[in-house]
Amino acid sequence: MTTDDRTTTPPAADTDTGTGTDTGTDTGKGTGTGTDTGTDMSTDLHSGADPGLRPDPGLRSGPGADERLRRWRLVLGGGEADGTGRALAGTDAAMDGALTALYGRRAQDDRGGRERTAGLGASAPSVARWLGDIRTYFPGSVVQVMQRDAIDRLGLATLLLEPEMLAAVEADVHLVGTLLSLGKAMPETTRETARAVVRKVVDDLEKRLAARTRATLTGALDRSARISRPRHRDIDWDRTIRANLGNYLPEHRTVVPERLVGHGRASRAVKKEVVLCIDQSGSMAASVVHASVFGAVLASMRSLATRLVVFDTAVVDLTDRLDDPVDVLFGTRLGGGTDINRALAYCQSRITRPADTVVVLVSDLYEGGIRDEMLKRVAAMKASGVQFVALLALSDEGAPAYDREHAAALAALGAPAFACTPDLFPEIMAAALEKRPLPIPAT
Repeated sequence: MTTDDRTTTPPAADTDTGTGTDTGTDTGKGTGTGTDTGTDMSTDLHSGADPGLRPDPGLRSGPGADERLRRWRLVLGGGEADGTGRALAGTDAAMDGALTALYGRRAQDDRGGRERTAGLGASAPSVARWLGDIRTYFPGSVVQVMQRDAIDRLGLATLLLEPEMLAAVEADVHLVGTLLSLGKAMPETTRETARAVVRKVVDDLEKRLAARTRATLTGALDRSARISRPRHRDIDWDRTIRANLGNYLPEHRTVVPERLVGHGRASRAVKKEVVLCIDQSGSMAASVVHASVFGAVLASMRSLATRLVVFDTAVVDLTDRLDDPVDVLFGTRLGGGTDINRALAYCQSRITRPADTVVVLVSDLYEGGIRDEMLKRVAAMKASGVQFVALLALSDEGAPAYDREHAAALAALGAPAFACTPDLFPEIMAAALEKRPLPIPAT
């Protein structure tokens, strides 16, 4: 949003007025808790606001006036343009300094008229101090956003090659993606620290996702394996009784089981095969991280045979590393081009039981290979009985950029492409395993 687009309505004084940390969070320059207003104000207002943007004079009086002025001052970033006349001290001043270091705009140096800009500097010590400051003044979710902005805005990715710096950052999925993109540029002295950071993120994701995924898919596999002529020890009595309630004989107070429902005895054998085909181009970093975790979870289920394939213009099969998702992630190579057709050709060649196979393509569909061949391959797999799922992203990052023409072509083949959150993925997989319609989220 441009400066001219903004109104001068001050932030509400009676909302989240708790501690200084919360107030700074809500007014603080793109570090907020997911609101667009916070993000835009950080970029355009802090340390150099347009002189035409001034708070409503009415905010200087009435209940909560001082708090409203304080919020405006934090939003506008100080200087002659803020129009509040409100000085910051103590924790507020420190918060403002941390925000200015990242989001400050260019201003004229009063002493020499030279153009200058606030920033973190190029040295690891100054960045390390700044990282410590933001962890002191802001909650973890905000710290992660500020770290990501620092890497994007100020080009600090190379500093992550230093073990001391890497140990100071707040670990999250986006940081893992940045580390993976550094690839071979990472020295051996940093690699172990990087693995520890990645391990922490992966462990957190597994704690959040693994149990629910296993429970959901186990139920789906059981339902898909029901048999109608079970042995006595394999009868599912609960389902059998429900299926035969219409045959209840009141005089005998019993149900006549005309139809038996049983558990399939394939519980010790592989029931379904899953192929995860993951685009490892740079824009798919968060999806690669989540797919690696899900791949490891699926591989731990005896009833599933899981294969994990990553691709750019080359195809790499990482199935043999699925016992450890960290090994999977360090086996990827983020960046480069995309050849979806080649990747699908490889996956297709590994399918042995099409009617019992689910292929999950995770890609933004920007195809650098042969488009028509890619579509023919998808059509052939579906015709053979394969359940084909196309995910534009597997992350919490919202709607991704993607090739709409290719997405429409897949939808015409009966394989709609859509973005999926990690929390929804187990339901998507359960539906695919049971050959039910996919629970596609509304857009």
